[in-house]
Amino acid sequence: MADLIRLGSPTPRPLRFLLPGTTTRFRGGGLLVELQTARLTAQLRPTKVVTYRQREPDHPFLDDLLRTEPAPGEVLWIVSWGFDVPRLLRRLRGRPVAYHAHSSGYGFDLPPGIPVLAVSRNTLGYWGDRSPRSPLALVPNALEPMWLERGARPGHGAVAAPGTRRPIDVLVQRRKSSAYVLHQLVPALRARGLRVEVQSGWVEDLVDLFNSATVVLYDSADYWRGRGVSEGFGLPPLEALACGCVVFSSLNHALADTLDPGVLGHQIGAGSLEADLERIAAALADPEAWCADPQALAVLLEGCSERALLERWSAALAAIDGHWDRLAAGAPPLQAPATWRLRWGQRLERGLRLLSRHVPGGTG
Repeated sequence: MADLIRLGSPTPRPLRFLLPGTTTRFRGGGLLVELQTARLTAQLRPTKVVTYRQREPDHPFLDDLLRTEPAPGEVLWIVSWGFDVPRLLRRLRGRPVAYHAHSSGYGFDLPPGIPVLAVSRNTLGYWGDRSPRSPLALVPNALEPMWLERGARPGHGAVAAPGTRRPIDVLVQRRKSSAYVLHQLVPALRARGLRVEVQSGWVEDLVDLFNSATVVLYDSADYWRGRGVSEGFGLPPLEALACGCVVFSSLNHALADTLDPGVLGHQIGAGSLEADLERIAAALADPEAWCADPQALAVLLEGCSERALLERWSAALAAIDGHWDRLAAGAPPLQAPATWRLRWGQRLERGLRLLSRHVPGGTG
């Protein structure tokens, strides 16, 4: 990141984070992350949240800004909302824009020169393959301070004191949970007399809820496979780790970025129901032996702190400003060859090699 900063110091552009709306109609992980990111970047440069589907009294509306914003190149627009991205990029053509990429797999391609701010290595790799000539940066989601300040981290009471027990043995959040967890594993755990809580609906204090649980189960693989897109980051297991919980999780998509099995967490659905029951029972009997490795967890949590993410955003935004300044000065954006062209070119090359082997005087 430091290398990006040394390349120059272009004039920082104010930021405009585009969201369809900010009310409960749009509530979800993507909305919360974008609002948190806008709050973070406001410490670096002027930042506004802009809505484009519904008008809200506290935020400007995209249609109005496109008519009233001064020069098209004076602000940097941040788009993020999945299937809306291609349409928004068309509307913002000719203006500096970057794609804050969470889930991958939506199927669209980016126009040449559009930078990507990926929240996970999984998503970074997806766009590194699909858009290899675009400026790419890794800016993971940040854990809000409440998780690091109140979470029971290693060295800060990560597990309950000997002889004490957290009130919830096993915590499951219903949303995104697989049918296997809800209809097979949870009943089997309860049949063993374990205190299992399946949380659904709104919770006022999630930190307190996670701090009340010994084991947290998170299995989103079926949820995302059914939707055809990826787990963009996977905050719940990270939040549970910050609270000193033993985490059993699926390892799909971005979850594999952080959950090193046996070091930071444990795989759920590891071959058989009996295997899960045995391992969860062992974790409840000796949570300290099953908790995340303290050193590995400390590194992970530090990397997801808002302080660390501010540094990443500062460097990435400086690089993107420089990129758009060069394009505005006339530098053409690099373009990757179309996939069909690469495949046909490679087939032609193989065909010519085979042909040369059967032609007199050929070099095969």
